[in-house]
Amino acid sequence: MTDLFTTIRQTVLTAVNTAVPGLPDDIVARVEVTPTRDPAHGDMATNAAMVIAKAARQPPAKLAAAIAEALRADRQIAEATPAGPGFVNLRLDPAIFRAVIPAILTAGEAYGDSTTGAGIRVNVEYVSANPTGPMHIGHCRGAVVGDALANLLIKAGFAVTKEYYVNDAGAQVTALAWAAYWRYLEAIGTPMSQEDFAAAVPGGLQYGGDYLIPVGQQLALLHGVALATEDRTIAAPEVWLDAVRDFTIDAMMEDVREDLELLGVRQDVFSSERALVASRATDAIIARLDADGLIYEGVLEPPKGKTPDDWEPRPQTLFRSTNFGDDVDRPLRKSDGGNTYFANDIAYHADKISRKFDILIDVLGADHGGYVPRMRAAVRAMSHDRTKFEAVLCQIVHIMRGGEPVRMSKRAGTYVALRDLIDEVGRDAVRFTMLTRKADAQMEFDLDQAVAQTRDNPVFYVQYAHARCRSVLRGAAETFPADDLTPAALAAAGLTSLTDDAETALIRRLATWPRAVEAAATAREPHRIAFFLYDLAADFHILWNLGRGDATLRFLQTGRPAETRARLALVAATAMVIRSGLRVMGVEPVEEMR
Repeated sequence: MTDLFTTIRQTVLTAVNTAVPGLPDDIVARVEVTPTRDPAHGDMATNAAMVIAKAARQPPAKLAAAIAEALRADRQIAEATPAGPGFVNLRLDPAIFRAVIPAILTAGEAYGDSTTGAGIRVNVEYVSANPTGPMHIGHCRGAVVGDALANLLIKAGFAVTKEYYVNDAGAQVTALAWAAYWRYLEAIGTPMSQEDFAAAVPGGLQYGGDYLIPVGQQLALLHGVALATEDRTIAAPEVWLDAVRDFTIDAMMEDVREDLELLGVRQDVFSSERALVASRATDAIIARLDADGLIYEGVLEPPKGKTPDDWEPRPQTLFRSTNFGDDVDRPLRKSDGGNTYFANDIAYHADKISRKFDILIDVLGADHGGYVPRMRAAVRAMSHDRTKFEAVLCQIVHIMRGGEPVRMSKRAGTYVALRDLIDEVGRDAVRFTMLTRKADAQMEFDLDQAVAQTRDNPVFYVQYAHARCRSVLRGAAETFPADDLTPAALAAAGLTSLTDDAETALIRRLATWPRAVEAAATAREPHRIAFFLYDLAADFHILWNLGRGDATLRFLQTGRPAETRARLALVAATAMVIRSGLRVMGVEPVEEMR
């Protein structure tokens, strides 16, 4: 038994078939078994009677009574009671819940692994920041959410590839090259003020952070003064632009990889926009869409909120994205004949489709919400509806200290650098905190709370529960032989002494872990794992604290080896589930708290 809810659902379906044989599969598939909100009503509830009522042509209340009667004949069910408009509340034999403990100890951290994904191939693309500077807090949430989501999908049985799309083409990287060149001139002994350089170059100076100083110094070591004029001032771009741009992008991506490594993020694939453009893949995909009758020359309506004076109608190469659910057709070429960013993105997603992914998930900033319907339309068109496109939007994060916003980072420029945040509170606090809110909800990251050793700090609260579990098991090693404390030995322990309400509540929570994994993976919501772990930690801390006042609830009981083994089995199972959840989140389970 790995998922108690799946097991009981099969029992319910058998009862449904007894009450109403021969129901269609699509009706039966909607039958659910869920935890009750109030334990006083039972352990689980099913909506079966309400789901099948129409097909069975019987009132839900009558069906609920028949299903409850059939369920009472099953040895796993202690009580089955019709309730409300057609629910059936179930109370299980306590032994069924207790059997969850040896199941966890046998499976280890694999407890909760699911076959829901059925090996479906999923590409999760996240971060994908322009390589124009260090990783900052604006990238952090998407990096954590994307990484945790990928881990969650792997645990749920999907075949996942983690990907980073390097936006290393276009005007922004050219602007980066100019900024690096400014630092190069500084390194060869002809510094210019930021104002003078900005006035002398096209588009001004967009990237002025100190992080480019080492890049300029390395360029000087590699090229000497060859990239400048004879008097070491600004040379024509054709002399230096390609060399400086390529070197700077490589240096920035090395920085990005280091920052991601500090955050515990390791992607499988790094795809280059520059390589995509050089391969003329965008032109090829436009030609393909044209051959499918999905390209035309047309004039778009003026954008909403624009007056006629603000709008210049002109023919454009347009993609018929409205054929696939978008609200307006989208331009693929600019007025100068170059491809739009959207056209390049179509080509990139076509490349992912060609790699045989079934689902493409992009983790994006909330300001990209308008991008979603157009890309969904493009993926539908290119894959002929065989590939599904999804997006997870991440809202902005405000860094706070003492109730005030934190904004500045000298090295990065005018924002909080990711490595500064990690240095301040640690990787685990960064990752866990970023997952304590749903991705599309704005959040405040409180630096003071992230290092507080209180219940209000979720990462401390959960890690403290794991550390307490490990402390109990270390204490037991002073009394019991090591062979008696292995997972296999504890899985064989008698558990009938685990009858207190607090023990039962903890076991009930452990039993919901596989269901929590499936639900979070299906909803693409890794923050649910953080919520589950916090609740599990709370159940454990309650039991710990009760043992301080009631000797019969202590984990280690002098002269009562059987009762102690039962509690050690519960403690070991709790630690395993906490570790399993923390692995999904990319957070280390600590052995002891200092």
